[in-house]
Amino acid sequence: MKTVAVTKIGSLRDPDPSTRGRVDVVDFPRQPLGPEDVRIRVAYAAICGSDPHLAEGFFGTDVPIGLGHEVSGVIEELGEHAHRNGLGVGDRVAGNFLRFCGTCRPCQDGRQQFCEHIQDYNRPGMAETVTWHESQVYRLPDAVSLRAGCLLEPVSVAVRIADKTRMRVGDRVAVCGGGPIGQLALQVMRRFGATSLTMIEPIAARREMALRHGAEFVIDPVGEDQGVRAAEITDGRGYDVVVDASGSPRAVGGLLDIAAKGATVVYGAMYPEDFAMPLNLSDYLYLKELTLTGVFVSPYAFPRALQLLPLLALDELTAAVFDLDDAVAAFEAHVSGAHPKVLIRCNDLDETGRTS
Repeated sequence: MKTVAVTKIGSLRDPDPSTRGRVDVVDFPRQPLGPEDVRIRVAYAAICGSDPHLAEGFFGTDVPIGLGHEVSGVIEELGEHAHRNGLGVGDRVAGNFLRFCGTCRPCQDGRQQFCEHIQDYNRPGMAETVTWHESQVYRLPDAVSLRAGCLLEPVSVAVRIADKTRMRVGDRVAVCGGGPIGQLALQVMRRFGATSLTMIEPIAARREMALRHGAEFVIDPVGEDQGVRAAEITDGRGYDVVVDASGSPRAVGGLLDIAAKGATVVYGAMYPEDFAMPLNLSDYLYLKELTLTGVFVSPYAFPRALQLLPLLALDELTAAVFDLDDAVAAFEAHVSGAHPKVLIRCNDLDETGRTS
């Protein structure tokens, strides 16, 4: 079975070909179908910003490492007991790449993100088919295309970020980082009732995209004084909610300075393992009483993300599509930053699930 995988550990951005990481299309065995499993013929798998981190060895260095967790497709086979959610062959679906065991202490305590067996069922979806447990699979609304449906997982992350903000209607909100998660978080926060909604992003095209989809203000952190602009926008009060979706060590420190007293700052990205941010406890936690938190994965968010999918502007995030055999070029396009998001078409399926 054709599967996109990391075949050499290293940065995909390394200019030296001898040490650069590599992604290829390789042959993986088809995953077994258990009695509660669902086999999906994959239509689209989106490249996530975390995928290059896998190439760098963030989650291990034994190659090949199968990729793909932002997936949509059509059910082609069900295990004999995989009928409790009403799923059927031919259903258009998307899903959560993680299977939570439901039996460990964190799962029983309502903290599935810390499931002690979260890696036991790691099945890559950037492939011709993927087999997931029925608890991971969601039927797509009729109004959502297969192309848009592969964004269910990143939308769930945006929903979880909103959960972690503890936002009140009318709060001033800033989002740092105009990549896919930042753009989705901005749209979700707008629907949540954000005011003075601001995108902080150095790339002009991504600032313009944010303005098209709900931002009231944008800040170029390279060409403008971020602190001065934030003070102008918020009348000197700062933002009640600040979300980082950039993952950039250069960006995250200054966000504490634009946060209002008592604000919540959510670090909603993946950061370099060796990065440690200096933190003046007296200034930020004692005098300003900031709440700092992060996001790992998004349990409990998928049903609400599914409800939001038809309401979000997703066309610009699904415009760049490469075929499965062209996955190497797809990752080169992703790394170049030429597109806000890159999708891989794993099978040529129409919206009814038939091969087109």
